[in-house]
Amino acid sequence: MDLEVDSDPVKTLKGKHKERGESSSVYCGICMDVKPSGEMFWNQNCSHSFCDDCIGKYLAAKIQQNISMVKCPDPKCKVVVEPQYCGSIVPREVIDRWENALCENLVLESQKFYCPFKDCSAMLIYDAEEVVTASECPHCNRLFCAQCKVSWHAGVECREFQNLKQYEREKEDLMVIELAKNQSWRRCSKCNFYVEKVEGCSHVTCRCGNEFCYACGSSWSLHHACGPH
Repeated sequence: MDLEVDSDPVKTLKGKHKERGESSSVYCGICMDVKPSGEMFWNQNCSHSFCDDCIGKYLAAKIQQNISMVKCPDPKCKVVVEPQYCGSIVPREVIDRWENALCENLVLESQKFYCPFKDCSAMLIYDAEEVVTASECPHCNRLFCAQCKVSWHAGVECREFQNLKQYEREKEDLMVIELAKNQSWRRCSKCNFYVEKVEGCSHVTCRCGNEFCYACGSSWSLHHACGPH
């Protein structure tokens, strides 16, 4: 929601000092009403003024649109409004969101990512020089992988996880992969079915008909060099 303002400079009504001690009245360039000076917001960076109610709605609308660098409402002014001067006219939660957005803008995109858990999604900063994998979110205290940007995939290396199909990345699928490793099962390269060799040589024929070496997983041929296992 953008509010238009009068392009003329903020005007002070004539005869505002009728009696000594009487508060002045000031013209608001947004609603175009006359308000007591005590109900006016003066931008510290440019000295333009608007009534508290109008500037409060203007700021809230900009923050709702995820605009962090909020310019003065005067159309000819390019000066920004800073959150530290708006605590009395904007709710605390709006100020917090505004300040967080400003902080996020200072962080390089290459260093910025978000907690992968949807009920958290807190912004995190990756500034470590070494490769970091298992990490704990400081907000929700759950483990995730800083390389894959997903919940922690225990028992599965990052390279292996990234090669998995999207439908293979669920928690139950990862548990099967970890179990297969512990049991030394071999996965068919054609149908992805896990095979367990109980006895015999390494030449295995899967139920799909694919022949492969149980020892190394490669396709079987007459010249296969793995040897018996």
